[in-house]
Amino acid sequence: MKNLKGSIFGMGIAVALFTACAGGQQAPQLTVSGLDPAKFDTTIQDKPVKLFTLKNQNGMEVCITNYGGRVVSLVVPDKDGKPTDVVLGFDNIAQYADTLNSPTDYGSSVGRYANRIKDAKFTLNGTEYQLKANDGPNCLHGGGTTGWMNCVYDAEQVDDKTLKLTIVAADGENGFPGNVTAVTTYKITDDNILDITWEAETDQPTIINQTNHNYYNLSGDFTQPGYDMVLYVNADNFTPSDKLYIPTGEIRSVEGTPMDFRVAHAIGDSIKSEYDQIQNAGGYDHNWCLNTYQDGKGDDGTVCASLYSPKTGIFMEMFTNEPGVQVYSGNFQGVGNELNIQHKNGPYPQHVSVCLESQKYPDSPNKQDWIQPTLNPGEKYYSHAAYKFSIK
Repeated sequence: MKNLKGSIFGMGIAVALFTACAGGQQAPQLTVSGLDPAKFDTTIQDKPVKLFTLKNQNGMEVCITNYGGRVVSLVVPDKDGKPTDVVLGFDNIAQYADTLNSPTDYGSSVGRYANRIKDAKFTLNGTEYQLKANDGPNCLHGGGTTGWMNCVYDAEQVDDKTLKLTIVAADGENGFPGNVTAVTTYKITDDNILDITWEAETDQPTIINQTNHNYYNLSGDFTQPGYDMVLYVNADNFTPSDKLYIPTGEIRSVEGTPMDFRVAHAIGDSIKSEYDQIQNAGGYDHNWCLNTYQDGKGDDGTVCASLYSPKTGIFMEMFTNEPGVQVYSGNFQGVGNELNIQHKNGPYPQHVSVCLESQKYPDSPNKQDWIQPTLNPGEKYYSHAAYKFSIK
């Protein structure tokens, strides 16, 4: 998805970075991915922010900050056993928090509503709600700079493999109704799965649609476009969009189009196609209607998508109970204001990564014949996505 603009500093949120001083020059204790946790130890929105590390016995390490519930690094062994970081991001909290100069949704736990809502409004039970417009006339990722991806979650590291993040959102926040308590749980397993669950409750009818926004490059080389990564999507149909990335309402077959990944192939084979949907987005930024969702239920035990790097042999399989997956090919990276941003791996070129975002379809509150994201009092929202890493 397109990155967001704005400044949390403009909202008067002070970011105070702490540095630890000790006698002598003591080398920092780095994570396997090379991160210095001290560069994430700070206070934002009057709440403590830290870097949390999850590890298993097989060389998998996931580093997460409770600022936006963001995955900062994800290390798995490649075909030679070399620890390889496969997600994009920054090596310090200041850049994540500076949404004016380094706008990003890297690794975030997005809410209340992932993806776009047309004209930043929807009607629920006869009442129209006007949301914050932060992507032209539309609402993207719950309001961007004041959405959950730029809020501080309360964090509880349950054990070495589990992190629980909680956010309490007020009624009227960015125009959304209802006081909502939401919990994101990140867990890794001994078979190298990153397992993510989202749970929420509300005191008023509302809408919710959460996702994870990791940008994956399984080659570990962030200096080159990820054209050789091989993508599979278990979907016969997708939802075409207009030039503002809003679905038209059509459910279209992938047959005979560059949107057909039912047989896995390299992204570079089709990302520069003349197909109107590719041209409109500058690559892939579309929702696929997953075959793993049938009769109102998603099968999160069956692979819905996968990604593979022939360079490293790293193979990632995705599972979800949601009806859709947004595939975003980093179309805005290395373009415009993102051209020279320094990341943990230097500046990123266009199409360096692929996002696989589990979700309800974009703009579904305004498409009443689609699966609805409504959450009512007394109900519990539950969404699940898992990403399994292996060598192929």
